[in-house]
Amino acid sequence: MAHLLFRLGEEPLIEYRLRPGRTTIGRADSCDVALPGGEISRTHCIVDGDGESWRIIDRSRHGITVDGKPATRAELRDGSVLSVGPYTVEVRLSRATARPTDDVVGDRAHELILATDDGTLMVEQSWLVVVAGPDQGRRVALRAPRLTVGGPGSDVALRDPDLQPDHARLRTSRGRVMVEPGRGATFLDGARVRDVTPLYLEDELSLGQTVLRVERAPQDEQPVAGRFGDMVGESAPLRAVFGTLRRYAGHHFPVLITGESGTGKELAARGVHDASSRAGGPYVPINCAAIAANLFESELFGHERGAFTGADARKDGAFHKAEGGTLFLDEVGELPLEVQSKLLRALESGEVRRVGSTQVSYPDVRVVAATNRDLVAEVRRGEFREDLYFRLAVLSVHVPPLRERPQDVAILARSLARGLHPGCEVTDDAVALLQQHAWPGNVRELRNVLTRAYVMTGPRIDAASLSFHDLGAPPKDPGADAHTLEEAERAYIMRILDQVEGNRSAAARILGLPRSSLQYKIRRLGIE
Repeated sequence: MAHLLFRLGEEPLIEYRLRPGRTTIGRADSCDVALPGGEISRTHCIVDGDGESWRIIDRSRHGITVDGKPATRAELRDGSVLSVGPYTVEVRLSRATARPTDDVVGDRAHELILATDDGTLMVEQSWLVVVAGPDQGRRVALRAPRLTVGGPGSDVALRDPDLQPDHARLRTSRGRVMVEPGRGATFLDGARVRDVTPLYLEDELSLGQTVLRVERAPQDEQPVAGRFGDMVGESAPLRAVFGTLRRYAGHHFPVLITGESGTGKELAARGVHDASSRAGGPYVPINCAAIAANLFESELFGHERGAFTGADARKDGAFHKAEGGTLFLDEVGELPLEVQSKLLRALESGEVRRVGSTQVSYPDVRVVAATNRDLVAEVRRGEFREDLYFRLAVLSVHVPPLRERPQDVAILARSLARGLHPGCEVTDDAVALLQQHAWPGNVRELRNVLTRAYVMTGPRIDAASLSFHDLGAPPKDPGADAHTLEEAERAYIMRILDQVEGNRSAAARILGLPRSSLQYKIRRLGIE
């Protein structure tokens, strides 16, 4: 993982992790790394890269140096030393970073998440009900993708003396239960089970003296968690976001993360990957706002040698690189319309075709996307595809802005200060002043304010050492238009149903939803 280590004199100041795309460095709070000083321009320079190669571009009146030589544009290598005003920056391209493991959750593929509404999850839970036999009336929630049923020693142990351990096996995937043979004879509606067979709601499963049936019931949940990955906070809205993200991590559906710039959407996406069963696979982030429109298809899907001018060798795209892991599409609202259609096709069919190739591959990839745009308004203006929006927003979560959760400022400030230096201290009067600020730049602005104070006054940050830049009024909260999202979703589903003449199975296939999820949405949205 690439890092930039900033020093002032011999004192280490900041260690910043580079992510694919553009990293801005300058005096303005809107920069990714804000450095105070009269020799620093508002946007002093830009570091740009794709995760494998990196370059620096000067944007200042004061200039930069790379390895002691003045430069306006230069390729960076491991160990390169940059001079930015009075600061020295060391480039580290090969540093390994530890993966957090304390948030890892189990695979929740057995659940079917039907909808989300104000942080509340609607989860369809499957139950195994004993309708006859020694355990008649017993109900067991199926809370794992695979369970054994039978005598003592089984996951679901029954008192039936005719059963042996692992008598039958149940699989649950997205709320659908299937039975497969175990060590004993199992019968479904009188016929012996000899292969994996779906269990429908009215089916009866017989083993020994016991008769079983499957029931499903949706239930509301309000999950909460104290932290998630590198994200910290104590407020109720953020704890609800943490809980929701933890539940999402156990699934393989696409996730759309919305929120203003600087709220931590990238940290949320990384946390979903690290807490999922894909944590051992690659995590490939793509900044959609930092790629030229004519290169998008190549970046996402790769290209063959000779596919276009400059294509000197075959190249894997982001989908190939993320095989077995997670592809994070940051600022997905910046995708050009012509690329949106190609991304939609890949999400619908799983097919990925390199530019200039006739061969199709099917990489196993989970897509997590993020945006600070109001995609509902973009859809209404025709600037974002409606069908792609609903493909990406199968599971969605909104990260609230910092001004709506001032109680998180203290814990965030002290956590960010420790990242600047282990001995960095934020006093109570500084925290009180920080809590009064509106934070239009959210957590990124808070980090930059603390960085400026630390550089100017040292490791003890008090109220007198804080200074704020006027970033204007806070942007409009995308969550305020939640009702318009519901209206757009209702209109879109009605249009699809009209196209297929009311055939709900066909509509579910077009929408990329399980049929039960579509039926739930039809009831919730009042569609007749």
